[in-house]
Amino acid sequence: MALGLFLALPFVLSIGSVVFLPLVSAVILTIILSPLADKLASWGVPNFPASLLALLAFLGVLALALTVVLQPAVSLFDDVPAMVAQVQKHFAELRVTFSWVTDLNQQLGGFDEGKEVREVVLATPSFLEQLAFATPTVLLEVLLTFMMAFFMIEARIRLRRRLLLDRQQVGASLKAARAMREVQDRVAAYILTVGLINTGVGVVVTLGAWVMGLDAPMMWGGLAALLNFVPYVGPLAMVGLLSLFGIGSADHLLVGLIPAAAYLGLHTIEANIVTPAVLGARFTMNPVLILLALTYFGWIWGVAGALLSVPILLTLTALIDHLGRPNFIGFLFGEPLFAANVLDLQNDD
Repeated sequence: MALGLFLALPFVLSIGSVVFLPLVSAVILTIILSPLADKLASWGVPNFPASLLALLAFLGVLALALTVVLQPAVSLFDDVPAMVAQVQKHFAELRVTFSWVTDLNQQLGGFDEGKEVREVVLATPSFLEQLAFATPTVLLEVLLTFMMAFFMIEARIRLRRRLLLDRQQVGASLKAARAMREVQDRVAAYILTVGLINTGVGVVVTLGAWVMGLDAPMMWGGLAALLNFVPYVGPLAMVGLLSLFGIGSADHLLVGLIPAAAYLGLHTIEANIVTPAVLGARFTMNPVLILLALTYFGWIWGVAGALLSVPILLTLTALIDHLGRPNFIGFLFGEPLFAANVLDLQNDD
């Protein structure tokens, strides 16, 4: 039964994304924004306004980031046909250069001459139709996410009070509160630190784009900062976008690849020197686990899952530090998942 539930979990989360994605997103937002609400409360702000201000501050930062990226992107939309024509021109030159590969392919394909080839065309909804179908669901998920996040942030004090006062064992209450605080501090500190690093990357990319004469340097800086929140995949997407834009706006192919090469060099320095030095060993995670989390949650929830994958992984890591290593194999055969209950502290401390 446990194995069946484990295998069915991704399908349940995917089918029920309207419920589970806002819930998980709200939990992550609560963990991230609770320290800010606590700080406001320590300044004498009542709990309800402090929770609302913390959420509004996040929405303000998010709206500013999207405005920096989307507004210049809309203004550049008219230049897309010219860039596409330029890219086609460069690839046509490459095709001429490597025409011998095409000739070889045609010669190999000559063996199949005389066979009738049937072309199958699948009718699919247009982009506008897909957008019209997806918009109500997305709006509902966003609304549910922020509503649940607000109520969770507002209820954080009552939850801590229950953990401390409503249990018979004082040690169990203290350890439960300590586990909750550890998860909150670790995830919030990671997001804040990575956010500052990514802001620095965005500033450097903005200056570099301005020096290189790229259109809308603020857009490129904001896009670099946002994509850098998705490890490995985000920077690769940024390199691809810079490559296409550079090739589409430059007269020579190699010149068009300079912005992408410069960003790749910056990311190499940031990912291998700056970020490890700033984050330190406390936030070091196995790259294989990060890629697995990206793949798993990206498969289930798409882009939103990819953005949530690292905070979810950090939350689970912090919980495992208190619960102990889970015994997955033994759990499938009826053994306890953990050697001891996190709240069973009769022999602890």
